[in-house]
Amino acid sequence: MKILKLTFILLLTGSLFFACTSKSGNQQQNEEANGEKPSIVFILVDDLGYGDIGCFGQEKIQTPAIDQLAEEGMRFTNTYAGNAVCAPCRSTLMQGMHPGHARVRGNGYKDYREALQEGDYTVAMMLQEAGYKTGLFGKWGLALHNQYGIPNKMGFDEFYGYLNQRHAHNQYPEFLYHNTERVYFPENGTHHIYENYRGEQTYDENGICQPLGIDDPSKARYAFDVYCEKSLEFVRENKDNPFFLYLAYTPPHGVYEVPELGIYNNKEWAQSHKVYAAMITRVDTEIGKLMQLLKELNIDENTLVVFASDNGNTNGNSKDGETPTKTFFNNESPRAGQKGDILDGAFHVPGIARWPMQIKPGQTSDHIWAMWDFLPTAAEIVGVNPPENLDGISILSTLLGEKEKQKKHDFLYWEYKEEQSVRMGNWFGYKNFDGKLEIYDLEKNPMQDNDLSAEFPEIAQKINDIMKVEHTPSNVWPSPGETSEEFVQRMKKEGVPERPKNVADF
Repeated sequence: MKILKLTFILLLTGSLFFACTSKSGNQQQNEEANGEKPSIVFILVDDLGYGDIGCFGQEKIQTPAIDQLAEEGMRFTNTYAGNAVCAPCRSTLMQGMHPGHARVRGNGYKDYREALQEGDYTVAMMLQEAGYKTGLFGKWGLALHNQYGIPNKMGFDEFYGYLNQRHAHNQYPEFLYHNTERVYFPENGTHHIYENYRGEQTYDENGICQPLGIDDPSKARYAFDVYCEKSLEFVRENKDNPFFLYLAYTPPHGVYEVPELGIYNNKEWAQSHKVYAAMITRVDTEIGKLMQLLKELNIDENTLVVFASDNGNTNGNSKDGETPTKTFFNNESPRAGQKGDILDGAFHVPGIARWPMQIKPGQTSDHIWAMWDFLPTAAEIVGVNPPENLDGISILSTLLGEKEKQKKHDFLYWEYKEEQSVRMGNWFGYKNFDGKLEIYDLEKNPMQDNDLSAEFPEIAQKINDIMKVEHTPSNVWPSPGETSEEFVQRMKKEGVPERPKNVADF
Protein backbone atom coordinates (compact mmCIF):
# COMPACT_ATOMS: atom_id res chain seq x y z
CA MET A 1 0.00 0.00 0.00
CA LYS A 2 2.86 2.38 0.89
CA ILE A 3 4.46 1.63 -2.50
CA LEU A 4 1.20 2.39 -4.31
CA LYS A 5 0.81 5.68 -2.40
CA LEU A 6 4.40 6.67 -3.20
CA THR A 7 3.92 5.82 -6.86
CA PHE A 8 0.75 7.94 -6.97
CA ILE A 9 2.50 10.89 -5.33
CA LEU A 10 5.37 10.70 -7.80
CA LEU A 11 3.01 10.53 -10.74
CA LEU A 12 0.97 13.44 -9.42
CA THR A 13 4.07 15.53 -8.79
CA GLY A 14 5.35 14.81 -12.28
CA SER A 15 2.01 15.77 -13.80
CA LEU A 16 1.89 19.03 -11.88
CA PHE A 17 5.46 19.83 -12.88
CA PHE A 18 4.64 19.23 -16.54
CA ALA A 19 1.49 21.31 -16.32
CA CYS A 20 3.30 24.21 -14.70
CA THR A 21 6.19 24.19 -17.17
CA SER A 22 4.32 23.50 -20.39
CA LYS A 23 4.72 26.17 -23.04
CA SER A 24 3.13 27.16 -26.28
CA GLY A 25 4.55 25.57 -29.42
CA ASN A 26 6.21 28.83 -30.40
CA GLN A 27 7.73 29.35 -26.95
CA GLN A 28 9.12 25.83 -26.90
CA GLN A 29 10.42 26.06 -30.47
CA ASN A 30 12.09 29.36 -29.71
CA GLU A 31 13.86 28.10 -26.59
CA GLU A 32 14.97 24.87 -28.25
CA ALA A 33 16.47 26.81 -31.16
CA ASN A 34 18.08 29.50 -29.05
CA GLY A 35 19.18 27.85 -25.88
CA GLU A 36 18.72 31.21 -24.20
CA LYS A 37 16.30 34.11 -24.24
CA PRO A 38 16.89 36.62 -27.03
CA SER A 39 17.62 40.28 -26.46
CA ILE A 40 14.94 42.57 -27.87
CA VAL A 41 15.40 46.00 -29.45
CA PHE A 42 12.43 48.17 -30.43
CA ILE A 43 13.33 51.20 -32.58
CA LEU A 44 10.53 53.75 -32.74
CA VAL A 45 11.36 56.63 -35.06
CA ASP A 46 9.47 59.89 -34.55
CA ASP A 47 7.38 61.14 -37.50
CA LEU A 48 9.10 58.96 -40.08
CA GLY A 49 6.81 58.60 -43.08
CA TYR A 50 5.87 55.34 -44.78
CA GLY A 51 7.95 56.16 -47.84
CA ASP A 52 10.93 57.87 -46.15
CA ILE A 53 13.28 54.88 -46.38
CA GLY A 54 14.74 53.04 -49.33
CA CYS A 55 13.16 49.65 -48.71
CA PHE A 56 9.75 51.34 -48.81
CA GLY A 57 10.38 53.12 -52.09
CA GLN A 58 12.41 56.22 -51.17
CA GLU A 59 14.88 57.22 -53.90
CA LYS A 60 16.41 60.48 -52.64
CA ILE A 61 17.10 59.84 -48.94
CA GLN A 62 19.89 57.36 -48.19
CA THR A 63 19.04 54.71 -45.57
CA PRO A 64 21.45 51.78 -46.16
CA ALA A 65 21.40 50.42 -42.58
CA ILE A 66 17.61 50.31 -42.36
CA ASP A 67 17.42 48.79 -45.84
CA GLN A 68 19.84 46.11 -44.68
CA LEU A 69 17.55 45.34 -41.73
CA ALA A 70 14.80 44.59 -44.24
CA GLU A 71 17.12 42.54 -46.46
CA GLU A 72 18.19 40.43 -43.49
CA GLY A 73 14.74 40.12 -41.98
CA MET A 74 11.05 40.72 -42.64
CA ARG A 75 9.46 43.84 -44.12
CA PHE A 76 5.86 44.54 -43.10
CA THR A 77 3.52 46.37 -45.48
CA ASN A 78 0.66 46.60 -42.97
CA THR A 79 2.23 47.92 -39.78
CA TYR A 80 0.05 50.34 -37.83
CA ALA A 81 1.06 52.93 -35.27
CA GLY A 82 -0.79 53.11 -31.99
CA ASN A 83 -2.29 56.48 -32.79
CA ALA A 84 -2.07 59.53 -35.04
CA VAL A 85 0.36 61.44 -32.79
CA CYS A 86 3.29 60.76 -30.47
CA ALA A 87 2.23 60.21 -26.84
CA PRO A 88 -0.83 57.98 -27.31
CA CYS A 89 1.09 55.78 -29.73
CA ARG A 90 3.73 55.23 -27.07
CA SER A 91 1.06 54.38 -24.52
CA THR A 92 -0.34 51.61 -26.74
CA LEU A 93 3.16 50.24 -27.33
CA MET A 94 3.97 50.11 -23.64
CA GLN A 95 0.57 48.85 -22.44
CA GLY A 96 -0.49 46.40 -25.18
CA MET A 97 -3.86 48.18 -25.46
CA HIS A 98 -5.50 50.10 -28.28
CA PRO A 99 -6.37 53.81 -27.89
CA GLY A 100 -9.84 53.07 -26.53
CA HIS A 101 -8.29 51.36 -23.50
CA ALA A 102 -4.75 52.73 -23.11
CA ARG A 103 -4.09 55.36 -20.47
CA VAL A 104 -2.76 58.19 -22.64
CA ARG A 105 -4.97 59.14 -25.59
CA GLY A 106 -3.62 62.49 -26.72
CA ASN A 107 -0.61 64.79 -26.68
CA GLY A 108 -1.64 66.81 -23.66
CA TYR A 109 0.57 67.09 -20.63
CA LYS A 110 -1.59 69.10 -18.23
CA ASP A 111 -1.65 67.03 -15.07
CA TYR A 112 -1.15 63.58 -13.61
CA ARG A 113 -4.19 62.08 -15.29
CA GLU A 114 -2.54 62.44 -18.68
CA ALA A 115 0.42 60.30 -17.65
CA LEU A 116 0.91 56.64 -16.83
CA GLN A 117 -0.09 56.03 -13.22
CA GLU A 118 0.63 53.63 -10.39
CA GLY A 119 -0.95 50.31 -11.24
CA ASP A 120 -0.39 50.66 -14.98
CA TYR A 121 1.61 47.78 -16.46
CA THR A 122 4.13 48.00 -19.29
CA VAL A 123 6.07 45.66 -21.54
CA ALA A 124 9.25 46.88 -19.81
CA MET A 125 7.89 45.79 -16.42
CA MET A 126 7.04 42.38 -17.84
CA LEU A 127 10.49 41.88 -19.33
CA GLN A 128 12.17 43.20 -16.20
CA GLU A 129 10.27 40.60 -14.17
CA ALA A 130 11.44 37.95 -16.67
CA GLY A 131 15.08 38.76 -15.86
CA TYR A 132 15.80 41.29 -18.61
CA LYS A 133 17.88 44.43 -18.21
CA THR A 134 15.78 47.25 -19.60
CA GLY A 135 16.81 50.57 -21.09
CA LEU A 136 15.03 53.49 -22.72
CA PHE A 137 16.93 56.08 -24.71
CA GLY A 138 15.18 58.99 -26.40
CA LYS A 139 11.66 60.32 -25.85
CA TRP A 140 9.31 59.00 -23.17
CA GLY A 141 6.32 61.35 -23.48
CA LEU A 142 4.20 59.56 -20.87
CA ALA A 143 4.94 61.51 -17.68
CA LEU A 144 6.63 64.60 -16.29
CA HIS A 145 9.48 64.52 -13.77
CA ASN A 146 7.14 65.08 -10.81
CA GLN A 147 4.64 62.38 -11.80
CA TYR A 148 4.52 58.71 -10.97
CA GLY A 149 4.75 57.37 -14.52
CA ILE A 150 8.41 58.10 -15.19
CA PRO A 151 10.42 55.37 -16.97
CA ASN A 152 12.21 54.13 -13.85
CA LYS A 153 8.86 53.35 -12.20
CA MET A 154 7.47 51.83 -15.38
CA GLY A 155 9.98 49.02 -15.77
CA PHE A 156 13.15 50.64 -17.09
CA ASP A 157 16.44 50.08 -15.27
CA GLU A 158 18.04 52.92 -17.18
CA PHE A 159 16.62 55.98 -18.93
CA TYR A 160 18.43 58.73 -20.81
CA GLY A 161 16.52 61.33 -22.79
CA TYR A 162 13.44 63.53 -22.71
CA LEU A 163 10.46 63.04 -20.40
CA ASN A 164 8.19 65.66 -21.92
CA GLN A 165 7.50 65.42 -25.64
CA ARG A 166 7.24 69.20 -25.96
CA HIS A 167 10.75 69.43 -24.51
CA ALA A 168 11.85 66.97 -27.21
CA HIS A 169 11.12 69.58 -29.88
CA ASN A 170 14.46 71.16 -28.91
CA GLN A 171 17.32 69.29 -30.57
CA TYR A 172 19.98 71.20 -28.57
CA PRO A 173 18.30 71.21 -25.15
CA GLU A 174 19.42 72.81 -21.92
CA PHE A 175 19.33 69.39 -20.30
CA LEU A 176 18.28 65.76 -20.65
CA TYR A 177 17.34 63.28 -17.96
CA HIS A 178 19.51 60.38 -16.85
CA ASN A 179 17.06 58.37 -14.81
CA THR A 180 15.58 60.95 -12.43
CA GLU A 181 18.43 63.47 -12.58
CA ARG A 182 18.94 66.29 -15.06
CA VAL A 183 22.18 66.36 -17.03
CA TYR A 184 22.85 69.93 -18.14
CA PHE A 185 24.65 70.98 -21.32
CA PRO A 186 26.12 74.46 -20.84
CA GLU A 187 27.70 74.08 -24.30
CA ASN A 188 24.21 74.57 -25.76
CA GLY A 189 24.05 78.14 -24.48
CA THR A 190 20.64 79.75 -24.82
CA HIS A 191 19.43 77.65 -27.73
CA HIS A 192 16.70 76.26 -25.47
CA ILE A 193 14.95 79.63 -25.47
CA TYR A 194 11.83 79.38 -27.61
CA GLU A 195 12.81 82.07 -30.10
CA ASN A 196 16.15 80.42 -30.68
CA TYR A 197 15.17 76.83 -31.25
CA ARG A 198 12.07 77.82 -33.20
CA GLY A 199 14.02 80.27 -35.35
CA GLU A 200 15.50 79.60 -38.78
CA GLN A 201 18.88 77.92 -38.31
CA THR A 202 21.73 78.64 -40.73
CA TYR A 203 24.34 76.32 -42.24
CA ASP A 204 27.82 77.33 -43.40
CA GLU A 205 29.37 76.50 -46.78
CA ASN A 206 30.41 73.07 -45.42
CA GLY A 207 26.86 72.29 -44.35
CA ILE A 208 27.62 72.68 -40.63
CA CYS A 209 24.74 74.01 -38.51
CA GLN A 210 25.19 77.33 -36.68
CA PRO A 211 22.48 77.00 -34.03
CA LEU A 212 21.05 80.19 -32.61
CA GLY A 213 22.18 80.96 -29.08
CA ILE A 214 25.26 78.71 -29.23
CA ASP A 215 28.68 80.41 -29.23
CA ASP A 216 30.72 77.41 -30.41
CA PRO A 217 28.77 74.99 -32.64
CA SER A 218 31.67 72.52 -32.59
CA LYS A 219 31.03 71.93 -28.87
CA ALA A 220 27.22 71.86 -29.04
CA ARG A 221 25.50 68.69 -27.79
CA TYR A 222 22.89 67.38 -30.23
CA ALA A 223 20.54 65.40 -28.02
CA PHE A 224 20.07 62.55 -30.48
CA ASP A 225 23.82 61.93 -30.64
CA VAL A 226 24.11 62.03 -26.84
CA TYR A 227 21.45 59.47 -26.00
CA CYS A 228 22.43 57.22 -28.90
CA GLU A 229 25.95 56.95 -27.50
CA LYS A 230 24.47 56.17 -24.08
CA SER A 231 22.36 53.41 -25.65
CA LEU A 232 25.47 51.76 -27.05
CA GLU A 233 27.03 51.87 -23.58
CA PHE A 234 23.92 50.11 -22.27
CA VAL A 235 24.38 47.34 -24.85
CA ARG A 236 28.06 46.90 -23.97
CA GLU A 237 27.30 46.74 -20.25
CA ASN A 238 24.55 44.15 -20.72
CA LYS A 239 25.99 42.01 -23.49
CA ASP A 240 26.08 38.97 -21.21
CA ASN A 241 22.43 39.30 -20.18
CA PRO A 242 19.22 39.33 -22.18
CA PHE A 243 18.17 42.96 -22.49
CA PHE A 244 15.27 45.03 -23.75
CA LEU A 245 16.40 48.22 -25.47
CA TYR A 246 13.70 50.74 -26.37
CA LEU A 247 15.13 53.35 -28.74
CA ALA A 248 12.62 56.17 -28.98
CA TYR A 249 14.44 58.30 -31.55
CA THR A 250 13.33 61.94 -31.89
CA PRO A 251 14.43 62.79 -35.49
CA PRO A 252 13.01 63.53 -37.97
CA HIS A 253 10.35 65.17 -35.79
CA GLY A 254 10.60 68.94 -35.84
CA VAL A 255 12.10 71.29 -34.85
CA TYR A 256 14.05 70.53 -38.03
CA GLU A 257 17.76 70.98 -37.40
CA VAL A 258 20.74 68.69 -37.75
CA PRO A 259 24.45 69.21 -36.95
CA GLU A 260 25.52 68.78 -40.55
CA LEU A 261 23.90 68.31 -43.93
CA GLY A 262 26.47 65.68 -44.88
CA ILE A 263 25.98 64.05 -48.28
CA TYR A 264 23.12 66.42 -49.04
CA ASN A 265 25.07 69.68 -48.62
CA ASN A 266 25.89 70.10 -52.30
CA LYS A 267 22.52 68.95 -53.58
CA GLU A 268 20.62 71.54 -55.57
CA TRP A 269 17.73 71.26 -53.15
CA ALA A 270 16.00 73.71 -50.85
CA GLN A 271 17.73 73.82 -47.46
CA SER A 272 14.59 72.49 -45.77
CA HIS A 273 14.74 69.34 -47.90
CA LYS A 274 18.44 68.89 -47.16
CA VAL A 275 17.78 69.14 -43.42
CA TYR A 276 14.91 66.66 -43.53
CA ALA A 277 16.94 64.11 -45.49
CA ALA A 278 20.01 64.59 -43.28
CA MET A 279 17.97 63.95 -40.12
CA ILE A 280 16.70 60.63 -41.51
CA THR A 281 20.14 59.59 -42.71
CA ARG A 282 21.55 60.45 -39.27
CA VAL A 283 19.00 58.06 -37.75
CA ASP A 284 20.09 55.44 -40.26
CA THR A 285 23.76 55.96 -39.35
CA GLU A 286 23.05 55.36 -35.66
CA ILE A 287 21.10 52.20 -36.46
CA GLY A 288 24.12 51.07 -38.45
CA LYS A 289 26.36 51.67 -35.41
CA LEU A 290 24.00 49.63 -33.23
CA MET A 291 23.90 46.70 -35.64
CA GLN A 292 27.70 46.73 -35.98
CA LEU A 293 28.07 46.68 -32.20
CA LEU A 294 25.69 43.73 -31.86
CA LYS A 295 27.84 41.84 -34.37
CA GLU A 296 31.11 42.80 -32.66
CA LEU A 297 29.72 41.53 -29.35
CA ASN A 298 28.57 38.32 -31.07
CA ILE A 299 24.99 38.77 -29.92
CA ASP A 300 23.26 39.91 -33.09
CA GLU A 301 22.10 36.41 -34.14
CA ASN A 302 19.89 36.11 -31.09
CA THR A 303 18.70 39.70 -30.93
CA LEU A 304 15.27 40.62 -32.27
CA VAL A 305 15.27 44.13 -33.74
CA VAL A 306 11.89 45.69 -34.52
CA PHE A 307 11.70 48.96 -36.43
CA ALA A 308 8.67 51.23 -36.90
CA SER A 309 7.44 54.84 -36.83
CA ASP A 310 5.08 56.38 -34.28
CA ASN A 311 2.55 57.84 -36.73
CA GLY A 312 1.92 58.49 -40.39
CA ASN A 313 3.49 61.13 -42.60
CA THR A 314 3.75 64.76 -41.60
CA ASN A 315 3.65 67.83 -43.80
CA GLY A 316 7.45 67.81 -43.48
CA ASN A 317 9.89 70.66 -43.43
CA SER A 318 9.12 72.66 -46.57
CA LYS A 319 8.77 76.43 -46.40
CA ASP A 320 6.33 78.73 -48.16
CA GLY A 321 6.98 78.77 -51.88
CA GLU A 322 8.96 75.49 -51.82
CA THR A 323 7.91 72.15 -53.19
CA PRO A 324 6.14 70.39 -50.28
CA THR A 325 8.27 67.77 -48.56
CA LYS A 326 5.81 65.00 -49.33
CA THR A 327 5.83 65.93 -53.01
CA PHE A 328 9.60 66.39 -53.25
CA PHE A 329 10.40 63.05 -51.63
CA ASN A 330 7.25 61.22 -52.78
CA ASN A 331 7.13 59.66 -49.32
CA GLU A 332 3.44 59.39 -48.57
CA SER A 333 1.62 56.28 -47.50
CA PRO A 334 -0.19 54.55 -50.36
CA ARG A 335 -3.38 55.47 -48.54
CA ALA A 336 -4.84 58.88 -47.71
CA GLY A 337 -4.17 60.43 -44.33
CA GLN A 338 -1.30 61.90 -42.34
CA LYS A 339 -0.21 62.66 -38.78
CA GLY A 340 -2.96 64.21 -36.69
CA ASP A 341 -5.97 63.08 -38.69
CA ILE A 342 -7.71 59.76 -38.44
CA LEU A 343 -7.70 58.29 -41.95
CA ASP A 344 -5.69 55.13 -42.65
CA GLY A 345 -2.51 56.98 -43.59
CA ALA A 346 -2.38 58.60 -40.15
CA PHE A 347 -1.48 55.19 -38.70
CA HIS A 348 0.07 53.29 -41.62
CA VAL A 349 3.84 53.15 -41.04
CA PRO A 350 6.90 51.19 -42.20
CA GLY A 351 7.67 48.07 -40.19
CA ILE A 352 10.70 45.75 -40.13
CA ALA A 353 11.79 42.84 -37.94
CA ARG A 354 15.22 41.18 -37.96
CA TRP A 355 16.19 38.12 -35.90
CA PRO A 356 18.74 35.96 -37.75
CA MET A 357 18.27 32.95 -35.52
CA GLN A 358 14.55 32.84 -36.22
CA ILE A 359 13.50 35.08 -39.12
CA LYS A 360 14.41 34.06 -42.64
CA PRO A 361 15.94 36.95 -44.59
CA GLY A 362 14.37 38.82 -47.46
CA GLN A 363 10.73 38.26 -46.54
CA THR A 364 7.78 40.60 -47.02
CA SER A 365 4.64 40.14 -44.94
CA ASP A 366 1.21 41.69 -45.45
CA HIS A 367 0.08 40.64 -41.96
CA ILE A 368 -1.90 43.44 -40.30
CA TRP A 369 -0.49 44.33 -36.88
CA ALA A 370 -0.36 47.32 -34.57
CA MET A 371 1.82 48.66 -31.77
CA TRP A 372 -0.30 47.01 -29.10
CA ASP A 373 0.75 43.63 -30.50
CA PHE A 374 4.31 44.09 -29.29
CA LEU A 375 3.69 43.29 -25.62
CA PRO A 376 2.03 39.89 -26.21
CA THR A 377 4.68 39.11 -28.84
CA ALA A 378 7.45 39.78 -26.35
CA ALA A 379 5.61 37.69 -23.76
CA GLU A 380 5.43 34.68 -26.07
CA ILE A 381 9.06 35.05 -27.09
CA VAL A 382 10.36 34.99 -23.51
CA GLY A 383 7.85 32.40 -22.30
CA VAL A 384 5.72 34.37 -19.84
CA ASN A 385 2.01 34.95 -19.61
CA PRO A 386 0.94 38.45 -20.62
CA PRO A 387 -1.59 40.39 -18.54
CA GLU A 388 -5.25 39.73 -19.15
CA ASN A 389 -7.51 42.10 -21.07
CA LEU A 390 -4.93 43.11 -23.67
CA ASP A 391 -5.97 44.17 -27.14
CA GLY A 392 -2.74 42.92 -28.71
CA ILE A 393 -2.12 39.58 -30.42
CA SER A 394 1.32 38.00 -30.60
CA ILE A 395 2.85 38.05 -34.09
CA LEU A 396 5.52 35.46 -33.25
CA SER A 397 4.04 32.94 -35.69
CA THR A 398 4.45 35.48 -38.50
CA LEU A 399 8.05 36.20 -37.46
CA LEU A 400 8.81 32.46 -37.52
CA GLY A 401 7.30 32.08 -41.00
CA GLU A 402 4.31 30.08 -39.73
CA LYS A 403 1.67 32.14 -41.47
CA GLU A 404 -0.98 29.46 -41.16
CA LYS A 405 -0.71 29.52 -37.34
CA GLN A 406 -0.98 33.30 -37.03
CA LYS A 407 -4.07 34.55 -35.25
CA LYS A 408 -5.46 37.69 -36.88
CA HIS A 409 -7.25 40.74 -35.60
CA ASP A 410 -10.92 40.98 -36.37
CA PHE A 411 -10.34 44.73 -36.43
CA LEU A 412 -7.99 47.52 -35.37
CA TYR A 413 -9.47 50.45 -33.44
CA TRP A 414 -8.26 54.04 -32.93
CA GLU A 415 -9.64 57.17 -31.39
CA TYR A 416 -8.14 60.64 -31.41
CA LYS A 417 -9.71 64.03 -30.56
CA GLU A 418 -13.18 62.51 -30.19
CA GLU A 419 -12.94 60.97 -33.65
CA GLN A 420 -12.83 57.22 -34.26
CA SER A 421 -11.44 54.84 -36.87
CA VAL A 422 -11.64 51.11 -37.49
CA ARG A 423 -9.83 48.89 -39.95
CA MET A 424 -11.74 45.64 -40.50
CA GLY A 425 -10.15 43.55 -43.23
CA ASN A 426 -10.04 45.80 -46.30
CA TRP A 427 -12.72 48.04 -44.86
CA PHE A 428 -11.85 51.30 -43.15
CA GLY A 429 -14.43 53.23 -41.16
CA TYR A 430 -14.13 56.80 -39.96
CA LYS A 431 -16.46 58.77 -37.68
CA ASN A 432 -15.79 62.49 -37.43
CA PHE A 433 -16.72 65.10 -34.80
CA ASP A 434 -20.34 65.34 -35.86
CA GLY A 435 -20.84 61.59 -35.55
CA LYS A 436 -21.11 60.90 -39.28
CA LEU A 437 -19.73 57.48 -40.21
CA GLU A 438 -18.06 56.89 -43.56
CA ILE A 439 -16.64 53.59 -44.78
CA TYR A 440 -14.15 52.87 -47.56
CA ASP A 441 -12.81 49.87 -49.39
CA LEU A 442 -9.04 50.27 -48.96
CA GLU A 443 -8.22 47.85 -51.75
CA LYS A 444 -10.40 49.58 -54.36
CA ASN A 445 -10.26 53.08 -52.92
CA PRO A 446 -7.02 53.67 -50.97
CA MET A 447 -7.53 57.45 -51.11
CA GLN A 448 -10.72 57.03 -49.06
CA ASP A 449 -12.80 59.51 -51.01
CA ASN A 450 -15.73 57.26 -51.94
CA ASP A 451 -18.01 56.70 -48.97
CA LEU A 452 -19.81 53.35 -49.28
CA SER A 453 -21.86 53.51 -46.08
CA ALA A 454 -25.15 53.81 -47.97
CA GLU A 455 -24.24 50.97 -50.34
CA PHE A 456 -23.07 48.60 -47.58
CA PRO A 457 -25.19 49.45 -44.52
CA GLU A 458 -24.45 46.12 -42.82
CA ILE A 459 -20.70 46.82 -42.92
CA ALA A 460 -21.28 50.35 -41.66
CA GLN A 461 -23.38 49.04 -38.79
CA LYS A 462 -20.77 46.47 -37.80
CA ILE A 463 -18.04 49.12 -37.73
CA ASN A 464 -20.29 51.46 -35.78
CA ASP A 465 -20.94 48.73 -33.22
CA ILE A 466 -17.19 48.18 -32.83
CA MET A 467 -16.71 51.89 -32.16
CA LYS A 468 -19.37 51.83 -29.45
CA VAL A 469 -17.93 48.79 -27.69
CA GLU A 470 -14.20 49.55 -27.91
CA HIS A 471 -14.27 53.03 -26.43
CA THR A 472 -14.02 53.27 -22.66
CA PRO A 473 -14.64 56.67 -21.06
CA SER A 474 -11.59 58.61 -19.88
CA ASN A 475 -11.27 61.14 -17.06
CA VAL A 476 -8.91 63.14 -19.23
CA TRP A 477 -10.37 63.11 -22.73
CA PRO A 478 -13.95 63.75 -23.86
CA SER A 479 -15.66 60.72 -25.37
CA PRO A 480 -16.68 60.67 -29.06
CA GLY A 481 -19.79 62.80 -29.41
CA GLU A 482 -19.29 64.41 -25.99
CA THR A 483 -19.09 68.22 -25.96
CA SER A 484 -16.60 70.07 -23.77
CA GLU A 485 -19.43 71.19 -21.52
CA GLU A 486 -20.73 67.63 -21.17
CA PHE A 487 -17.21 66.43 -20.37
CA VAL A 488 -16.84 69.05 -17.61
CA GLN A 489 -20.17 68.04 -16.12
CA ARG A 490 -19.21 64.33 -16.22
CA MET A 491 -15.98 65.08 -14.39
CA LYS A 492 -17.87 67.04 -11.72
CA LYS A 493 -20.33 64.18 -11.30
CA GLU A 494 -17.45 61.70 -10.92
CA GLY A 495 -15.65 63.98 -8.46
CA VAL A 496 -12.62 64.50 -10.72
CA PRO A 497 -10.82 67.78 -9.99
CA GLU A 498 -10.70 70.35 -12.74
CA ARG A 499 -7.58 70.18 -14.86
CA PRO A 500 -5.07 72.96 -14.30
CA LYS A 501 -4.05 75.06 -17.25
CA ASN A 502 -1.36 73.72 -19.50
CA VAL A 503 2.03 74.35 -17.95
CA ALA A 504 5.22 73.35 -19.72
CA ASP A 505 6.90 71.61 -16.82
CA PHE A 506 9.67 69.48 -18.27
